[in-house]
Amino acid sequence: MRKAFLGTFIVLLCHLVQAQHRITVAKDGSGQYKTVQAALNAVPEGNNKPVTIYIKKGIYKEVIVVDATKSFIKLVGEDAAKTILTYDNHAGTRMPNGDTLNTWTCASFFVYGNDFSAENVSFENNAGFTAGQAVALRIEGNRASFKNCRMVGFQDVLFLSGSGVKHYFRDCYIEGTTDFIFGAATAVFKKCHIHSKKNSHVTAASTNSIIPYGFVFLDCRLTADSNINKVSLGRPWSSTASVAYINCWMDSHIVPEGWNNWKNPANEATARYAEYNSSGPGANSDARVKWAKQLTTEEAKKMTLQNILGTWDPEK
Repeated sequence: MRKAFLGTFIVLLCHLVQAQHRITVAKDGSGQYKTVQAALNAVPEGNNKPVTIYIKKGIYKEVIVVDATKSFIKLVGEDAAKTILTYDNHAGTRMPNGDTLNTWTCASFFVYGNDFSAENVSFENNAGFTAGQAVALRIEGNRASFKNCRMVGFQDVLFLSGSGVKHYFRDCYIEGTTDFIFGAATAVFKKCHIHSKKNSHVTAASTNSIIPYGFVFLDCRLTADSNINKVSLGRPWSSTASVAYINCWMDSHIVPEGWNNWKNPANEATARYAEYNSSGPGANSDARVKWAKQLTTEEAKKMTLQNILGTWDPEK
């Protein structure tokens, strides 16, 4: 009898969530849930209607998973700098069940569902400068969109792990040390602030050879801590990595040669690296490696949201 009642209650709760399409999370108990994961758990499996989860200001220390069966979820934070979703996992961490975390499993926040979006939220991994690989946000689902969000940590902060999927970042702040934007997905970064905290590399794309676009940075700003002066725009995690910077401002921490072959000269024949109209102290087209491309105006004009993202319009 008790199990039957509990089952009925869960079904009714799920129907309620589906009907209201909005859930509030607050640490102080003023919302329906105190944790983000509890709110996500309340969304029915197979969800195909927009559900907004509003998160009040606070530091939410929890590993959060958006399940693959739950699409069209939107997180809206009260304040991007004060709505912080964080955890301190990192590669090499031994779990209670004996498993050891790796790059794919050490994230603070996992997105497996399609059509996920977030606004005014900080995604953080605070494992520390010396922790090694410590992902703040790993995205596997398709068509994920982030606006006015912060992705902060150290090594391997933003893992766009799905091959053939597409993502969009607008007015976001992304901060890290080594390879802190990496993976196989196609992603557009529009008017984002990219900040380096170590002499290392910004990107480590692993774009498949049949995918025309990897990471495309449009009108972005690249900065670094005051003592950082040797950062590359990227190195190829796979030999056919694709990264382009279009109309981006770069500070002096970007090395004159621009790019790195990851200690493998063979990558120079296959990596797809490009720039157009870079400006700032770190822009130096004459000194860039010869195996990276300086796009013509006509080539740069083709780098539109429609050409890169297809029929999906994340600005709608």
